[in-house]
Amino acid sequence: MDKIAVVILNWNGVKLLEQFLPSVIQFSEGATIYVADNDSTDNSVEFVAKNFPNIKIVKNSGNHGFAKGYNDALQHIDAEIYALVNSDIEVTENWLKPILDTFDKEKQTAIIQPKILDFKNKEYFEYAGAAGGFIDKYGFPFCRGRIFETVEKDNGQYNDNIELFWASGACFFIRKKVFDELKGFDESFFAHQEEIDLCWRAANEGHIIKYNSQSVVYHVGGATLQQGNPKKTYLNFRNSLLMMVKNLPKRGLFFVIFFRMVLDGIAGIRFLTQGKFGHTFAILKAHFSFYCLSLKYLKKRKDFQIQQYYTVKSIIFLYYIRKLTLFKEIFNSIQNIKN
Repeated sequence: MDKIAVVILNWNGVKLLEQFLPSVIQFSEGATIYVADNDSTDNSVEFVAKNFPNIKIVKNSGNHGFAKGYNDALQHIDAEIYALVNSDIEVTENWLKPILDTFDKEKQTAIIQPKILDFKNKEYFEYAGAAGGFIDKYGFPFCRGRIFETVEKDNGQYNDNIELFWASGACFFIRKKVFDELKGFDESFFAHQEEIDLCWRAANEGHIIKYNSQSVVYHVGGATLQQGNPKKTYLNFRNSLLMMVKNLPKRGLFFVIFFRMVLDGIAGIRFLTQGKFGHTFAILKAHFSFYCLSLKYLKKRKDFQIQQYYTVKSIIFLYYIRKLTLFKEIFNSIQNIKN
């Protein structure tokens, strides 16, 4: 068994592989590197085989998205630690060492995220993960360094190593035994929020999720599905509701989901006023799909769910009503309430 396997999921991303594989190869000494290909129709597989013969290729039978794509590929990879890395990630020197050191020293730590900065503007955090993720009571995710559309400049304010609620799937380290124990990602999600669901399920089992600022990567973001794409809106809204059905504490379960759906409706109206009709339709479609799948997902619930899963009650209230746009401001408001 390898100590660590760096696994890059690919679908028709030959240009991204050409651009970003060299940094992974250069700075991943001691790791075995894999490209897990989701049945690409471009020349991705041929390109890797010809130009990077030391990289191992796992061929999936179809384009199964992020969740099933990784689940299928990892069945063929034997390593103590999986590093699941987007194909649009540039890694930096010694990016693996602080992660592996943490896993070696902290046996309860099951999942780790590095500091994720923006490849296009390297002084700033990147939207998909930034300095680690949390959620509010109604399942809306946010990050240190990114609250909704506000992305912070990296001034060293998150140069720490703390516990998180969720780690970004853009660059996601997990122990193989924990991934297997949790039966991997939820394949019904296809893509988006499956890493939050996996982290939530890990937390329900007593595992720890952490952020390590000594490991730094740069992420392009939106290389597969652009932020403004209604399909992304559909997957995010649908998967968030499904995730909540599986993982929310039993007490208040239906009230929280009902209130979340009301907030989704408000978001849909906001999209209408902005002329973004495709996004409003995507939310309606997400809710209809949720209705169809909700009974199935109720059966996926485990016997135990952690009670204190959220950091704030409503990130929407804090951001849009109180105008707190930075994580530090939100953290200070929480401390003032506690005091």
